Amino acid sequence: MSDPLPRQPLRSAPPSPPASPSWLWATLLALCLGFIISQAFRTVAAMMAVPLQQSLGLSASQLGLFAGTFHLAFGALQIFMGVGIDLYGIRRTLLCAWPLTLAGALISALAPGYGWLLLGQALVGAGCAPAFLVCTVFIARQFPAARFASLSGLVMGLGGMGLLLTGSPLAWLIEQSSWRVGFGVLGAGSALAYLAVWIWVREPLENAPRSGNSVLQALRGVGQLLRLPHTAGILALASVNYAAFITMRGLWLGPMLMDRHGYSLVQSGHVALAVSVVGLFGPPLFGRLPVQGAPRRRWIVAFTWALATLFGLCAWSPWAGLTVVTSLLIGFGCGFIVLQYADVRAAYAPEHTGRAMALYTMAMFLGIALMQWVTGWSATWAQAHGWEVYQAVNLTVLLMLLVGALLFRVLPAPALR
Repeated sequence: MSDPLPRQPLRSAPPSPPASPSWLWATLLALCLGFIISQAFRTVAAMMAVPLQQSLGLSASQLGLFAGTFHLAFGALQIFMGVGIDLYGIRRTLLCAWPLTLAGALISALAPGYGWLLLGQALVGAGCAPAFLVCTVFIARQFPAARFASLSGLVMGLGGMGLLLTGSPLAWLIEQSSWRVGFGVLGAGSALAYLAVWIWVREPLENAPRSGNSVLQALRGVGQLLRLPHTAGILALASVNYAAFITMRGLWLGPMLMDRHGYSLVQSGHVALAVSVVGLFGPPLFGRLPVQGAPRRRWIVAFTWALATLFGLCAWSPWAGLTVVTSLLIGFGCGFIVLQYADVRAAYAPEHTGRAMALYTMAMFLGIALMQWVTGWSATWAQAHGWEVYQAVNLTVLLMLLVGALLFRVLPAPALR
């Protein structure tokens, strides 16, 4: 099948020597540091939820909006970040966006009220918007296609170190000081990540002549991607699978353990840390599965159904041990989403990699914002109608996963490359 998108001429540049392995890995690790910090910011709500409710008097729905604001800003800017990467390069795009993270962390740490807290979260989300995208585009451009899934899984595993920071360490820090200090420490980490990118990240062709595309033309190319029939199914599943994990780990895990099972904040932090640790191993292992093409898509659907089943168990779990084990399985099992990254890479032409990855990542993080807001609303509804709050939350996640998997299965599939 011919590609309905017009192929754009590749940038011309003087021949350059092959990149050395040491340069490739140093650059990838510097980019990963920003991704680690963004992972920490996206999951702070799990440990800050109860302190924020006590400090600012937040309701469950306000807490869901607080957690979702980061992801709303993060997801809404993915297209612009993808266009920026395609036109101006990874380094320039990241260095222009990241200062917003520093500003947002400072505003969040000093926020006198809920509105300022939301503003800080929005700025942090905007600044972190290119953090994972630059990693995947760098891998797609600098490494062989056969290594894309395994290396993307490795990056996602390394990014899980950010989740480790928002487990026991953040819980202990908040207990010893306050949630404001937590934001301050993450802001300091953001400054170090910016410095690492400034020093180490270089692109061999960054200063080469462009293909002549304008920003408007690049955005028009995104619209063409959206009109492809197979894009709808890809985005439907993208909006729920990672959202399920982040909604559990990044928002409801701490409150559920404390309210349902009587855990302390630090005990909840230990569980969150354990979930994060097992989550480090999922993406690298799933990335090594020898599946391609249509079989890979069938595996993606099957893993999504299994994930939904785990949330069903969590919804009706009467025992703390079962809740903890189920949470650990969710943390590990969500690593399968690395397979969908490989599916997206195979579904679009190489010259559209930046925008295709941006579109997929946008759906992922707008989906997180939506799921966290919807689960916050369902928790408030459950309280008003005498339901167990976390049963309603987990069943909402289960339903959204099933709908996403169904749409991915029945909507048109791409002619994979």
